[in-house]
This record gives sequence, C-alpha cells and structure tokens, in this order.
Amino acid sequence: MFLVVNVLQIFVFDAWGIPFGLTVGIFIALILLYTFKGGVKTIIWTDTLQTTFMLAAVVITIILISKELNFSFSGLFTTVFTSDYSKIIDVDWHSKQFYLKQILSGAFIAIVMTGLDQEMMQKNLSCRNLKDAQKNMFSFSFVLIFINMMFLFLGAVLFMYASKEGYSLPVRSDDLFPTISLKYLSPVAGLMFMIGLISAAYPSADGALTALTTSFSIDFLGLDKKNNLSEKQKTHIRYMVHISFALILLVVIVIFRAINDRAVIDKLYTVAGYTYGPLLGLYAFGLFSKKQLKDRWVPLVAVISPILCYFLSEYSVRLFNGYKFGFELLILNGMITYFGLFLIRKNNVVAIK
Repeated sequence: MFLVVNVLQIFVFDAWGIPFGLTVGIFIALILLYTFKGGVKTIIWTDTLQTTFMLAAVVITIILISKELNFSFSGLFTTVFTSDYSKIIDVDWHSKQFYLKQILSGAFIAIVMTGLDQEMMQKNLSCRNLKDAQKNMFSFSFVLIFINMMFLFLGAVLFMYASKEGYSLPVRSDDLFPTISLKYLSPVAGLMFMIGLISAAYPSADGALTALTTSFSIDFLGLDKKNNLSEKQKTHIRYMVHISFALILLVVIVIFRAINDRAVIDKLYTVAGYTYGPLLGLYAFGLFSKKQLKDRWVPLVAVISPILCYFLSEYSVRLFNGYKFGFELLILNGMITYFGLFLIRKNNVVAIK
C-alpha cells in the first residue's frame, strides 16, 4: 500500500497541496468502510476485482510500450529474453544476489509470508471444505508463477523503453513505472496505470487489517471464550480493535516514507527477514519437536534473535571474509530462534499432541 499511496502523492496529491498523512488516512478510511460492511466476504470479492484490474493494467501497458517501440509482442518477448535484463543468475557467492541465496530465501519467504500468514488462512477458511481450500492453494501457487513472470517482463520492458528514448532513470526503481506511464506514454497508459495502481493497494491492506483484527481479538483478547459478553459487545470491541490497527497502519506508513531510501520491495523483504524470522523458528520448533517450552522466555528469544541477526548482517563483510547477507537473513533468524527455543525447553517433558 505504501508504494501506491506514495506514487499518488507525488504525481497527484502534492499538486493539490494535500499532505501525505491525509492521503493515507483517506485510503484507510475507505478500507474501513467496506470491511465494516461486508467483512471477509467483501475482501474476497474486492480482491478478485482489484487483481483483475491490476493485471489488465499491466498487460495493456506492455502492449502500449511495444507499439511505442515498434515491436510485435513476440518480437518484444524475444528482445527481452536475449537482453541482459533476463539474466537472473548471479554465481558470486559473496553477492547478496547469489542465486542459491535467492532460491532458499525465496522459498522460506513464501512459507512465512504466505503459508503462515493469517490473511491467507482466512481466505482458505472461507472455502466450503478442505478439498476446496486445497484447490485454492494449488491454483494460487501456479497462477502466481505467471503473474511474477509478467511483472518481471514489464520491468525489463520499462528499462528498455527508458534506455531507447534516452529518459533519465529515477533515483528509486519504484518510480520508473509511474514516471513513464504518466509523463511519457499516452493518456490511456496513464489512466490504466492509475487504475492498476489503486487496485493493487487494497488487496494487501484490507486483508492485513482484517487478519490483525481477527488474530488480536481471538489470540490476545480471547473474545471467542468470553461468554460473559454479548455478541453486540464483542462486535463493538472488534470494531475498536479494527480502527486501532488502522491508525497504527497509518503511522507506520508515514514513518516508513520518512526513513525509506531504496526500492520498497527490497526494504520489505529485508524487514521481513527480521520480523518473520522468529515466526519461522517457532513454527519449525512446533513441527519438529515435542518438547514444551518455558513460555515466559519465548518473547525474549523472539526479540534477541533479530537483534543478533542485525549485528551479524552489519558486520558480515568483516566477520565472514567479504560475505554479504541478503534475504537469507530470514533463515538465519529462524535458526537462531529455533536454537534459543531449544535452550528454554522444559526438560524431560513431552507436549501432548
């Protein structure tokens, strides 16, 4: 959502004199309105429509750029495939982009950010039975491959177009798509970009807010077990939790914009390496060990692990002979958490499964 709101702020709302915080507030307010009205069912339908518009915008943009470059689609595909932009394998093991690091870290990022994600869990729970939920997961996985390839292809096309036309590249790669769509291509391309951009914002933000509300209400507040409260009271509490997380999201986005100095996706996965690492370690310990834990020490382990990873990442070049940590930091974080949990296990006590 940050990327979407940031682009709209730069190209639209700055000209109107609207501050960034207010722009974010408007977007979050719209999300609150339709999630209050329809809950998870609304999110599923809006996600479907928004994703359709987003992918349509990508396809139409590629077609428009191919015409600007005087290429047929097959010719454009061949040009991209034979260019340096299609080279994705880095064999230097010191590099952050070393291919083995990318494969391993990508697999584990998919596990923690999708497989262990509350938002995805909620969507699977909306399926009528286990078989439908399994179909949903498998179809989602295969479709995602083609969607990722489509966006990689679009990125290469954008760089090729900018290079051929002699346009100066923006400081951050995140600004390349909006700059070309809104400044250099036809108004149709700009319109499709705006539609796709807005469509991309809501699926992640509305699902995240609803997932946080559900998790906090059940796992922390235990609303499902409080029989002394009426359904109306429980609903009011859930509304307050939902609004509270919306405000937190607003503050986080504003702070992130102030401190961010590189591509959002790069920063996102770097942060995920620290925040999702303890979750990976906890999941692995629960999966492979039958030992019970001394629960009061678990939060300490979950905090110490990313701190250790941060220092290892900062000083890795000196400590490990020029080695630079990339997104595989997530795996290291999970391993440290797992080892820490092993140290705080209850001796000779086996959990009841």
